[in-house]
Amino acid sequence: MRPRLLVVELWALGDLLLTTPFLRAAAKKFDVTLLAQPVAVQLQPRFWPEVAVVPSVLPWTAFRPREKYNPTQWRWRELAALVRRLRAPHFDMAVSTRWDPRDHFLIWLTGAKRRVGFPRLGSGLFLNERLALPGPNAHRYENWRAAGQHLGLDLPPRNDLFSTAPRSNVILVHTGAAQPTRIWPLDRFQYLVQRLRQEGYSAQIICNADQREWWEKQGETVHIPSSITELVAEIEGAGVFVGNDSGPGHIAASLGLPTFTLFGNQSPAFFSPLHRDAEWIEGAPCPYKPCYDFCHFARPECLLAIDAPAAWNKLKLFIEKHIAKTAPPGHNQAATIVK
Repeated sequence: MRPRLLVVELWALGDLLLTTPFLRAAAKKFDVTLLAQPVAVQLQPRFWPEVAVVPSVLPWTAFRPREKYNPTQWRWRELAALVRRLRAPHFDMAVSTRWDPRDHFLIWLTGAKRRVGFPRLGSGLFLNERLALPGPNAHRYENWRAAGQHLGLDLPPRNDLFSTAPRSNVILVHTGAAQPTRIWPLDRFQYLVQRLRQEGYSAQIICNADQREWWEKQGETVHIPSSITELVAEIEGAGVFVGNDSGPGHIAASLGLPTFTLFGNQSPAFFSPLHRDAEWIEGAPCPYKPCYDFCHFARPECLLAIDAPAAWNKLKLFIEKHIAKTAPPGHNQAATIVK
């Protein structure tokens, strides 16, 4: 019987996709269980079919500070039931690559024999195999790579990940994001789409549900995926991906698509998608970067500092590397319909 490994990644879609190389490598050596948000259930068949998923939303991952930092608001009965469920398999080891004492306390409660993580604020008390963080400027993936090395897994360098030839000439432009502070203005996305079509490229748009009306007023028929499974299928049929710093870009990279990301309150040095051909444009400096749950200002000024012509200048060079034109330059393509 292979050793049983519990992997803890409790945060959102993008963070979860960054675990993909680790999970795939670990599944070759261990019986892997992933504790993650419910979205992992939809990702599992496509990205880590050999990994068992325990879906759960832990209170300290909420995007509501009042609940996040107030244990009196936590659902303790649900937490106790989760701990009982995690203790039942008698895990041989558990790993979390966040330097979060709450994660470390949780894996201590599971009773795992080997508890691996990056200690912080005394949380080494709950870990019996303590790792050193890769460095203050290291990409988030490097934490998983360090944990993998500790467990005897050979994870490739970030620049060697997920490189494939584009499968189509379609440029998929995703204008949504889960957090409003990460959404670049729609009129600027429209500028990019228009320029792409004027240059003879095929561009399709998918968006958040609350963005549909705006796009339809511009004469576009857009697609709103009804599930993560549908979103994965939509992305998989494209050649490259253009979008905000959000989960769909990480899905695209994990599917092998080159990505172009508009970064605002996060740093690409820490969170760029895992693809060797990933590129981006970064917003204005800010003393509070990187931000996670909310912006310190009324508007995300760092992201709004990226104007459409500047983004187009970088995007055009990126597209020319990967996509063939489908119409002569200057051809006025009709609004793209995505059914």
